[in-house]
Amino acid sequence: MSFRDIDEIIKERKDNFLLPMLQAIQAKFGYVSETNAHYLSRKTGIPFSKIYGVITFYEMLYTEKKGKYIIRICNSPSCYLNCSLNLIKFLESSLKIKSGETTKNKKFSLEIVSCIGCCDKAPAMIINNKVYGNLDENKIKKIISGLK
Repeated sequence: MSFRDIDEIIKERKDNFLLPMLQAIQAKFGYVSETNAHYLSRKTGIPFSKIYGVITFYEMLYTEKKGKYIIRICNSPSCYLNCSLNLIKFLESSLKIKSGETTKNKKFSLEIVSCIGCCDKAPAMIINNKVYGNLDENKIKKIISGLK
């Protein structure tokens, strides 16, 4: 980890918009560590409490390293009515983790999210920005085994 990377991010974003800077830090390091958040605070003058508040408000920002593949399964009304709860239980059982956890080998992280904007493909999930829809257990098995 290098603070030079954060300096470069700050330099590229002269407007000091916090969310894009945090997203860039996370893209570089995989998460926004407390150390990096404090450094960003010192360099930009943005209070650490504000930075930490933004990090913890947005579900897409992480304070710890996540798995190589981040599985976000939707549980909005449309997906819920199409049995997403059963698929969530299936994923938890298959990966041997609960929502919000990461597998021991750091390969998969599982998150239950509200709406991913794919109601026409319910139930649906996103893995690292790729959408998968009209899911059932067999489709999920194939998707996961293709990532292993």
